[in-house]
Amino acid sequence: MKFLKQLLFLFILISITNCSEDTVDFLGVGIITGRVVEADNFNPIENAKIVLTPTNNTVFTDVDGYFRYVEVEIGDYSVSATKDEFLTNFQPATVTRGLEINVVFELLNETSGNKPPTAPVLIAPEDNSTNIDLAVELIWSASDPDTDELTYKIRVKNSVNNDILLVEDILDTTYVVSNLTLGTKYFWEVSATDNINDEVWSSTSSFETLETTGNRFLFVKQESGNNVIYSSDESGNEIALTSNTQNSWRPRKNLTTNTIAFLSIENFETQLFTMNPDGSNIFKVTTVSLDGFKQSELDFSWSSNGSKLIYPHFDKLYEINEDGSGLRLVYQTPDGSFISECDWSSDENTIALKTNDSNGYAISIYTIDINGNIITTILTGVNGAAGGLNLSVDGKMLLYTYDVSEFESSAYRQLNNKMFIYYFDTNTTLDISEDKISGTNDLDPRFSPNEAEIIFVNTSNDDISQKNIFTQRVNRDSNNTTNFFDRSELFNNAIMPDWE
Repeated sequence: MKFLKQLLFLFILISITNCSEDTVDFLGVGIITGRVVEADNFNPIENAKIVLTPTNNTVFTDVDGYFRYVEVEIGDYSVSATKDEFLTNFQPATVTRGLEINVVFELLNETSGNKPPTAPVLIAPEDNSTNIDLAVELIWSASDPDTDELTYKIRVKNSVNNDILLVEDILDTTYVVSNLTLGTKYFWEVSATDNINDEVWSSTSSFETLETTGNRFLFVKQESGNNVIYSSDESGNEIALTSNTQNSWRPRKNLTTNTIAFLSIENFETQLFTMNPDGSNIFKVTTVSLDGFKQSELDFSWSSNGSKLIYPHFDKLYEINEDGSGLRLVYQTPDGSFISECDWSSDENTIALKTNDSNGYAISIYTIDINGNIITTILTGVNGAAGGLNLSVDGKMLLYTYDVSEFESSAYRQLNNKMFIYYFDTNTTLDISEDKISGTNDLDPRFSPNEAEIIFVNTSNDDISQKNIFTQRVNRDSNNTTNFFDRSELFNNAIMPDWE
């Protein structure tokens, strides 16, 4: 009986085994092949990752985008194709015994479906605006539905010629265009791109710059951390002549050539430039830079006919033609003192100089002839700061400033800076700052064109307060005694005046 039970168990086991083998033969296997291409142009995608689910078997496409699975058990599968910079795609696959099924993937770029930005809207200046400064801030707005970072491009044309200003790769929605010309109509437009879709352009807007003016005042204001040169008429109608993206200062106009010379930075050096009265046609004059003590203290001078300029370079005084040619050494200080300021007489026979040490002190003010011989010493052997040289048109007076407190510090702070006139015919000096408010400094004085007034800067001696430009009248009585009075504020928050 026991033997019969064992025989029955063996029979059942063999039957089960035979059934299992019959099942495998019945299900069978098949083959999955396919190709992965780009949806836009059907170029093959090499090394795309192909995953078969639910088995998770993985293969990669060849150089032509093909892949292949062999001996895949019959049944339903999901096949995925993945590649960097493309969207993953899934395809169903039903494997039939002994057959080959082909699957094709057309992968979309991962940016597919990304929407372009809106067309920029031009905000300022308003369309058809007039009397716009020669340095104008263009302002616009734009948005992107996918919040992509936008890059902008500006295109500016004018009504005079075919010149086109194209500025690319702007990340902000503002941009300052400078060196425009007076009385000119400009057309501008802005494009936006998300660097995925094609750029989108705004509509075109226009503006017209100020008409030609006879502005006689020049001065400097600080904007965005830079010095900006302005011109103005007596009514206070100001025009920015240089951009607030560039540091420019110390304007000096020559009436003969109707050209403005000024200082500006190029490659970390102070160079001398010229421009038209409207801020156009900027030209670099110097190759040997202006150097010495403190850039803001450096000054230069035109020749009366505007053909030449003189300027300091440490202990040397150079002469150069307006077109940048003819550089010539005029004078070198015998003791190595730095030349900070200079002024050239109208007859071009006399040059006034202010020299100092590397800290701005040990000052001397004197005149030399065109051969470098010292003629007259006005100030020397004193403590404190000095500056602001300006010769009268007849060469008989020299205007300058001196800190009578004789204070000296590493910060070059001045406590009681006054204006003085030196009379060459009598070798006498006149204090013309008697009406100055206590605790303030008078700086950068210049004679008015008719020498009936002085234009200058006044500010608190705390060295941080606002600086304003004033004028002061000159009165000569019957005894030819000169008196200065009636101070009047002319320009607010401005420095370095010039009045021609």
